[in-house]
Amino acid sequence: MKYAAVAAAVFAGDFFLKEQVEKRKDLKETEILKGRIILKKYHNRGAALNFMEGRPGLVKKISAVFLLLLGVLWYLLFRKKENPAVLLGLSLAIGGGANNFCDRLTRGYVVDYFSFRTPWNWLNQIIFNVSDLCIFTGTLIAMAAQPLH
Repeated sequence: MKYAAVAAAVFAGDFFLKEQVEKRKDLKETEILKGRIILKKYHNRGAALNFMEGRPGLVKKISAVFLLLLGVLWYLLFRKKENPAVLLGLSLAIGGGANNFCDRLTRGYVVDYFSFRTPWNWLNQIIFNVSDLCIFTGTLIAMAAQPLH
């Protein structure tokens, strides 16, 4: 059940961070790690990159379907005890996806709280949370671990 523990740790860890961010009403932009990361609070009412911001009900439904499909896939692979890297990737994605979905259900938005300072302006404008990074990283791990046929 270590894979379930990974998903639970991602969910709980980001839940705690989001609660801390939400408690700070006066949170101003703060640079950390020599300005490479900028802490700031943002309420994202859409999907990734505010996609479908004006359709929160549809975003919730699509999120629920994807989360359910990931969960079914995770369960089927877990029962077969195959490909631990894929299970790890799916666990990261499920933990992050469940956390962001919980935000959508309880708050009506996803709490994002940091961005990166990079040479790429387009990336500097995106505000993330830990769940977002786990979804992205988990998806990459799961895809990279798939054997090519």
